[in-house]
Amino acid sequence: MSTNQKHMHDPSKSFAAKIIDWSVANKFFVMLGALVLLAAGMVSVTKIPLDAIPDLSDTQVIIRTDWPGQAPQVIEDQVTYPLSTQMLSLPKTKVVRGFSMFGTSFVYIIFEDNVDIFLFHFRSL
Repeated sequence: MSTNQKHMHDPSKSFAAKIIDWSVANKFFVMLGALVLLAAGMVSVTKIPLDAIPDLSDTQVIIRTDWPGQAPQVIEDQVTYPLSTQMLSLPKTKVVRGFSMFGTSFVYIIFEDNVDIFLFHFRSL
């Protein structure tokens, strides 16, 4: 007998084989367990709230201002920069970004997580 044959594993004595043997011998308990799992799954499906599209975006407020006919540099100096620096003073602010273009200014205020966005939406107005 070679050393490989001594150390070979007998699959009929494995843990999985014992579970299969027990399941074949106890069909009632296997079916009962399957029904319990099915019932628990059905209860879980009806109780868990469904959020079809979870919101993974940052908590943010976007302020858009229009000043028709003005150049981007004028918008930046007169609107975007003063508004951005003022918005930096809001509590729990993570990032403030300002963008100026012809006749329009955008200021993006990104807040820390777990912030009541409705409170800060009105504060930023």
